Amino acid sequence: MSTAIEFDNISKQYRLGLVSTKTLSHDLNRWWQTSVLHKEDPYLQIGSVNDRSSAADSEYVWALRDINFKVEQGDVVGIIGKNGAGKSTLLKLLSRVTGPTTGTIKAKGRIGSLLEVGTGFHQEMTGRENIYMNGAILGMTKQEISKKLDEIVDFSGCERYIDTPVKRYSSGMMVRLGFAVAAHLDPEILVVDEVLAVGDAEFQKKAIGKMQDVSRGEGRTVLFVSHNMASVKKLCRTGMLLQNGTIKTTGLINEVVEAYIGGDEKSQNVYFDDLQSAPGNEKLRIRSFEVMPLDGSNTVNVETGLRFKVVFMNYQPNIMMDATFELHTIEEVVVFQAGKVLTPEKESKTGLYSVEFDIPPFTLNTGLYKMILWFGENQRYLLWGYYEHVFEIENTLTGQGYNMNTIPGVMKPRFEFRQEYLG
Repeated sequence: MSTAIEFDNISKQYRLGLVSTKTLSHDLNRWWQTSVLHKEDPYLQIGSVNDRSSAADSEYVWALRDINFKVEQGDVVGIIGKNGAGKSTLLKLLSRVTGPTTGTIKAKGRIGSLLEVGTGFHQEMTGRENIYMNGAILGMTKQEISKKLDEIVDFSGCERYIDTPVKRYSSGMMVRLGFAVAAHLDPEILVVDEVLAVGDAEFQKKAIGKMQDVSRGEGRTVLFVSHNMASVKKLCRTGMLLQNGTIKTTGLINEVVEAYIGGDEKSQNVYFDDLQSAPGNEKLRIRSFEVMPLDGSNTVNVETGLRFKVVFMNYQPNIMMDATFELHTIEEVVVFQAGKVLTPEKESKTGLYSVEFDIPPFTLNTGLYKMILWFGENQRYLLWGYYEHVFEIENTLTGQGYNMNTIPGVMKPRFEFRQEYLG
């Protein structure tokens, strides 16, 4: 099997802030150093890591740094990571929307890209005209495009508006047509950013099915970026986790997803000694978050059930305060959302509060989970999504046979079955 994509020591540097007259001086200095004096680019040695949560310590930032990987022909690779990790920059480099600061990229075959809503579309042209234009850009003849036209229009579901300028399309229609064009015009490499989230559930299912057909049936290569871990695990065989512009890990997709969601962050209990640096703000700060087995044992498993308990410091007197808990699986499936009004009569006091609730035994299945917690006052957020607490539920210890196995599903209930012989 041949290599379809190869990134060799790829880095991409950007300059922060507004473009000003200093940019020209930097460009002249770079030209003088590299072209006249034949020295190394002076700006390649400076720049801060691309961590969006911290203040910059340099005028330059590395969106990607020292990226090296290969993708075999016919492979489907999921690229995951937090916002700002460098996923979209990597795909833009591959699609030649922008060029790398250092390194070389080798790609074998035509590349079909869907990076943003409306990518590659001329707003004043009709949907039909944009299909022909995109095919021509990929090097296809008019006859080749015409053979695919009906299939593209049918897949997109935009037949009624195909001769209408795309500037009148909704974002969902734009994505549907854009994906249909990218997937059906025979690219050897299909690059899809997380724009599929704009489409409805029916279209997302169709799009994932099409990408599976393209990769498995036609042997084409797919790079897929998404925050939906269920879609990534369903579609992709291998994965890459980006963090602050660098590759944190690569491997089989299940292992990469677990490193992203769980990794070193999973913990049953956390306690913040210093309230001033604890998660929160001037209105409310978290003292501790605990996930405890109900039976007093050492670990949380399917049999024990579990108790969630949060202790927090409230700095807002005389408000109607509420707390909301939202539980997700590792695949970002929402298990439940539950909340409680803590001070219904607006009699809140400054000081420490605790909130806890229980989930009975034999309710949640084995696996990694993520609890998101926020607080509000009269439907205004005091603290929103401050902290994503990742924890693990282990398998049963005393179960037998079927109960000991890892089985699909969010729930793992123990039902009381009844049977009788009816003759």
